[in-house]
Amino acid sequence: MERFYGIALETMGRIRQHEWGKIATVAGWLGEALARDGWLYVFGTGHSHLVAEEVFYRAGGLAHAVPMLDPRIMLHENAIEATYTERESGFAADLIAKYPMEPGDVLVVVSNSGRNAVPIEMALLGREKGLRVAAILNQAQSDAWPSRHSSGKKLADVAEVVISNQGPNGDAWLSLPGMPDQIGSTSSMMGLLIIQLILVQACENALARGVAPEMYISSNTRGDDHNDRLLQKYKSRIRHL
Repeated sequence: MERFYGIALETMGRIRQHEWGKIATVAGWLGEALARDGWLYVFGTGHSHLVAEEVFYRAGGLAHAVPMLDPRIMLHENAIEATYTERESGFAADLIAKYPMEPGDVLVVVSNSGRNAVPIEMALLGREKGLRVAAILNQAQSDAWPSRHSSGKKLADVAEVVISNQGPNGDAWLSLPGMPDQIGSTSSMMGLLIIQLILVQACENALARGVAPEMYISSNTRGDDHNDRLLQKYKSRIRHL
């Protein structure tokens, strides 16, 4: 436990040292988008979908943040199927068509390995639509394994900005006697940290442009009436509300 706590802190430190400028760049895109009433979309498969859910309908979160979710590439209904579905070409095109994206909106694609077809195609399609596309991935793992996309490209090759979660190849860190492989993964917690850093800086950037982004307030404090107004405003636009 102590070792893993130290690893987590060290990993956050490497993000601060190596990824800060790229995080700031994406936050700049998003601040500009929010200032003109634009939107953030976040997509991930498997455990990476947690980063997409992190931005959605939560206390302190943006009203203009939309997760791109489909049970076939999540883990709560059929985890085994999801592992293979994220490797299939064509899935991304069907999913992206369900979201009313506009040029200049921001798309963040999250994939620890950066090698599977669906995240790669999502980034490619986002760029075709004129979105600003960033990736959150594990650079060490991406570098170590070949692409599963027909083009031979990886997510790191097709996103405009690539932010590494600074994890190891294989995601888990700790070797323990008697365990067949490492335990203790950091990709989810670092992905959540990175997306929250983008959000808070983007809000500051939008405020500097004279726009206060719409946001949710905790429904367990004073947020019910405030949130209800937002939900009525956007329920026809955001398919997950």
